Amino acid sequence: MSPWRVGTPLVVLVCGGLCVVSAVNSHGTDLRPGYTDLATLVGSEASSYKKLEQEVATLQKQVTALTNAVPDRDVKKAQQRADAVKAPAGLTAVTGPGVTVTLSDAPRDLIENTTGNVNAMVVHQQDIQAVVNALWNGGATAVTIQGQRIISTTGIKCSGSTVTLQGVPYPQPYVIRAVGDQDALLSALEDSHYLQIYRDQASDPSIGIGWKLALDSEVRAPAYRGLLDLNYARPLPDGT
Repeated sequence: MSPWRVGTPLVVLVCGGLCVVSAVNSHGTDLRPGYTDLATLVGSEASSYKKLEQEVATLQKQVTALTNAVPDRDVKKAQQRADAVKAPAGLTAVTGPGVTVTLSDAPRDLIENTTGNVNAMVVHQQDIQAVVNALWNGGATAVTIQGQRIISTTGIKCSGSTVTLQGVPYPQPYVIRAVGDQDALLSALEDSHYLQIYRDQASDPSIGIGWKLALDSEVRAPAYRGLLDLNYARPLPDGT
């Protein structure tokens, strides 16, 4: 008898068995769920981050309550010192007049049909950072990106076609808001040499990168709710 007549049914039986095992283990769900688009991925990551953020906030409240319940004078003094720096550290909400800057990629059809430099047509990490730095230079009391409060340890990182902020990827357009004196903030944005080049590119129809600036009578910057642990390097002992 030809080995193919025996081997073919065996292969079919094995494949069928594997399909049954996969169906049982998955309980009717996809064992390898995929993301059909960037928006789905971003939404999933943002949702996971929100859940973790809520857990951190709950645990922080418990820690604060337990700390306040300790009948120790030194602990009370330390807590008072910590409370005094919460505002400048970004751990309290801030509301007031300010500005909103929105950065966005050029239209897709313009990018796909361009014969020029595509990099000039999309928003990069350094573009967002330039806006944030200018706002700090203008005396902003609070800055947010995509609604997330920016503090001294916040990192802005490019990740493909998204920007990752505090571990969460965000697609463009990037909305940057600041609370502070509007005239001072506008002057700082105007004086930034980097942003002058960006605005020139935004006004060039062949580049078309997005730039919008608006004055707001009220900007709300929530308190930072992320992790506060610091990671840093330690020097090696002498002679090692």
